[in-house]
Amino acid sequence: MSKPISITGRDILIVIDVQNDFCPGGALPVAHGQEVVPVINRYASRFRDVILTQDWHPPGHESFASAHPGCEPFQEIDAPYGPQILWPDHCVQATPGAAFHPDLALPHAELIVRKGFRRNIDSYSAFFENDHTTPTGLGGYLRERGFARIFFAGLAFDFCVRFSAEDARRLGFDVVVIEEGCRGIDINDSVADTRDEFKKLDVLLVDAV
Repeated sequence: MSKPISITGRDILIVIDVQNDFCPGGALPVAHGQEVVPVINRYASRFRDVILTQDWHPPGHESFASAHPGCEPFQEIDAPYGPQILWPDHCVQATPGAAFHPDLALPHAELIVRKGFRRNIDSYSAFFENDHTTPTGLGGYLRERGFARIFFAGLAFDFCVRFSAEDARRLGFDVVVIEEGCRGIDINDSVADTRDEFKKLDVLLVDAV
């Protein structure tokens, strides 16, 4: 068990994509995804500042396998911005699947960052689209608010949590990923790859805080 970490006013918790479609029964379920909800609720009470991200795709999004005749979910294609895994249709704007899990209880969350809303480009990271250059504006918001350290939890560990944590680190923030509050998809050893990349970037991976 990790030693408890002291939370200060310069720390913020970012909760990644805890939405119905990523939980059991959803369109793109992460195994045991619902288990992160009580964990996140518990930890969030220790933070003065909390932000949520929300996958928010228009119908026919470029990342959907259904938008590419003859392709299957989890197949990889070469998109104009680089390799793109094709997903089942998920988190379509204003559908029940895009809604936050009903048991997620974060009334003090101050901001929702919606991502993936541009039809022709996917967005795993809370900071950049998948071209790694188009910003969401979150980095500037956090700097202006004076935050120095970002804690991450949510879904999925090896995709949207990973890309968000890596980008936050590259932007100069100290980063902590709370593993107890994450679950992974694990496509082609993506969970192990995530752990390796976190070590290279000095992203602190803890089992609890």
